[in-house]
Amino acid sequence: MNRLVALPALPALLVLSCGLSACTDEASATWKKGLEEELRRIDDEAPGDLGVYIKHLGDDAQLRYNAERFWYLGSAVKVPIAVALLQGIDDGEHRLDEQLSLQTEDKVDGSGDLVWQDEGVDYSLRDLLTEMLIESDNTAANMLIRLVGEDELNQRTRKNMGGDGFERITTFTQVRRDVYGEVHPDAAKLENIQLVELAAARFSEPRYEALVEVLQVERSELKAASMEQAYARYYARKLNSSTLVAYGALLEKLVRGELFSEASRDVLYADMKIDSYDNYRLEAGLPEDVPFIHKTGTQLERACHVGVIEPRDEARAIVVAACAEGLDEGKEAGQLFERVGQAITRALLRADPEES
Repeated sequence: MNRLVALPALPALLVLSCGLSACTDEASATWKKGLEEELRRIDDEAPGDLGVYIKHLGDDAQLRYNAERFWYLGSAVKVPIAVALLQGIDDGEHRLDEQLSLQTEDKVDGSGDLVWQDEGVDYSLRDLLTEMLIESDNTAANMLIRLVGEDELNQRTRKNMGGDGFERITTFTQVRRDVYGEVHPDAAKLENIQLVELAAARFSEPRYEALVEVLQVERSELKAASMEQAYARYYARKLNSSTLVAYGALLEKLVRGELFSEASRDVLYADMKIDSYDNYRLEAGLPEDVPFIHKTGTQLERACHVGVIEPRDEARAIVVAACAEGLDEGKEAGQLFERVGQAITRALLRADPEES
């Protein structure tokens, strides 16, 4: 299969009729206008709301579609966590082969199986990075946040994202307590094992009833009438959220080598699946032979997929950050992001994704 060529390759007519700078500007204007129109069409036809930020690092052109508002990131916050850890490693504060012990307070429900392992077992930071990014293990993420320090993590992330457009990252345990706290403030006292047990209750009414039972409070004291209402109130607080512009700035700095050493960047690229093709979400709309580093994030009616196309070639690299809300975070979000990937392929990779 022939490798597809991304911008800044230019149409022959433009090359003949203008200087290189003017050609680049005209080509950028062309892809942005056409792609924005297609994104708007995709958004209009899909449930919920869509936000997309795209930047082609070769021509420095960017497209912002609902990208300046805050979006809940879900597990997409695991990339900033990984970046903060690797920066600490480059600074000599930690080592990849350093061992970290699993503690009871680290355990939380979600992807991965660390939650079911014995307390006191040691794991290398390298293995925890892989668990957090590839398996999206929330317990591994909690362990690394504990190591880095929540304040240090947020200070580094604010700087890495450009200073604004970002709200505080918390542990995944705190996410659960904050959501349940919208039902009743006593949720702040729930132990980790109680949070894990609550996740076993089917969403949403059985989960709500299980929460009320474990809290042992009067129904007249409840602040939210359903889990859906509790999540909506939690999202309104903008914790673990950012603008797509700010998240895109983080990814751009990563590709341009402005965050840490090349060795650390290679570690992150490997755990962001540069050498695999998942046929999933944005990647399902991209050609199979185009390298793509990426991370997904989902929670109730919220989904994000962020990454960089051709991250090892700065002149061809394309930063993409896409989020959606008000839809099923699984199938509907997956189909929506696939269509966004197909649109990017047509606009910037010069091919019909159905033919790749």
